[in-house]
Amino acid sequence: MIKFRVRVQLAIKEMNQKQLADLTGVRPSTISAICTGTVKHLPIDALEKMCAVLECQPGDLMEYIPDKEA
Repeated sequence: MIKFRVRVQLAIKEMNQKQLADLTGVRPSTISAICTGTVKHLPIDALEKMCAVLECQPGDLMEYIPDKEA
């Protein structure tokens, strides 16, 4: 599972989702879906724009959490 940590980066930068959308040109609904973990796909250009605005690496915005095996 991929867990998005965009909210953490937004808090560090004291920014909200609307500001991120305005600065990146990424639709607010896409930013919201990323923050809630409901995004179905994430275009690389959107990821690049978010990294540029938040001054971070892609790994700061998401992490891989392996599924637990029963």
